[in-house]
Amino acid sequence: MRPAHWLPVLLLACAVPRAEAQLTVQILRGMAESVPIAVVPLGWDAPGAAPYDVAATVHADLERSGRFRTLPRSQMLELPHEAAAVDAADWRMLKVDYVVVGRLSSLPDGRFELRYELVQVATGERLLGATLPVDRAALKLASHRVSDAVYERILGVRGAFATRIAYVAVDGPAGARGYRLVVADADGANERVVFASPQPILSPAWSPDGRTLAYVSFHSGLPAIYLQELRTGEQTRVSAYSGINGAPGFSPDGSQLALALSRRDGNVDIYLLTLATRELRRLTDDPAIDTEPAWAPDGRSLYFTSDRAGAPQVYRLGLAQGERPRRITFEGSYNARPRVSPDGRELAVVTQDRGAFRIAAVDAERGTLRVLSGGRLDESPSWSPNGADIIYATREGGRGVLAVVSGDGRVQQQLAASAGEVREPAWSPFPR
Repeated sequence: MRPAHWLPVLLLACAVPRAEAQLTVQILRGMAESVPIAVVPLGWDAPGAAPYDVAATVHADLERSGRFRTLPRSQMLELPHEAAAVDAADWRMLKVDYVVVGRLSSLPDGRFELRYELVQVATGERLLGATLPVDRAALKLASHRVSDAVYERILGVRGAFATRIAYVAVDGPAGARGYRLVVADADGANERVVFASPQPILSPAWSPDGRTLAYVSFHSGLPAIYLQELRTGEQTRVSAYSGINGAPGFSPDGSQLALALSRRDGNVDIYLLTLATRELRRLTDDPAIDTEPAWAPDGRSLYFTSDRAGAPQVYRLGLAQGERPRRITFEGSYNARPRVSPDGRELAVVTQDRGAFRIAAVDAERGTLRVLSGGRLDESPSWSPNGADIIYATREGGRGVLAVVSGDGRVQQQLAASAGEVREPAWSPFPR
């Protein structure tokens, strides 16, 4: 059996009920050697309660990553607000390696000043410190950025807590469904519906600057590819050829879309669409189905799914004149939906593993494959912009949820709406 996600039009056969609430995150498995850290509640320099609990968000971000073990507030022996006040002996007794401290202050212009510091307990060294002026509406985003800075200073990898995800939610029973394209924070909060339709929405993809989503919609009666500006809500149809219009993917410079079209001969092939001129260039011409294109980070080649060898496998095609597709995956009878890691070294794919469809990482040069997920019907992988994690769609308890697995498979999370189903996730790039 082939799962429906491998050819976009077959997705229409899948029914999913209503999703109305924001996603909640459950950590299924973390790293055994997770870093012990304490995030002390920030000081507040004004009467009444602080306008936002910055430390709670940083605590939740680091805990959710699976790489940190955060100390509960109830176990803290002291509540310092600056590095100089951290008593290393107290924190060593609690077996904490790092402490985050800080203070939130009100400014005369109505904004706030957020100060934070990171202290290494073993040496007492102040590893990190910054002061940020913040508007009230941006306090949560600023908190995620503190998490990003702490994550990077300790682990050496840029944090992705201040990024976003896009996904599709579907309302109602068969015959009366409503489809929603949703954007949310990486932790599932701050859901915003950017487009809704009674007809299917498929394959959301972010522009490199994070300001636009490309997706497939049937709201005009036939499949077409649209671009939607997130700030203004402006929607532009860019591909509405007869037959299949599917699987859009922005080039790294944002000037082109790779897409799957069936055009006049009815065969599904990979094309390039130059957005400024609407010029179309056909890249593959094979009797097989070629679909699901994904750009290499340097923009010089594409990966795609094809059944030209008898079953879906991943191929790479250089974009220089005269280049021919080269098969990348050889392990297993089914490998599809390639997505390229930010450094270009690995592909996330859907692979058939012991009768189930799971997420795997494939070495882009050697083709070696390792299975990362353990579901029965896992699909639609998308890398985090730092390359540390992969978000994907799966099923749990008979409904669609999102899940996250680290690139080494050691950390697993689940993101589920309190009601209904979600699917087709896409992780945003870093904000510019």
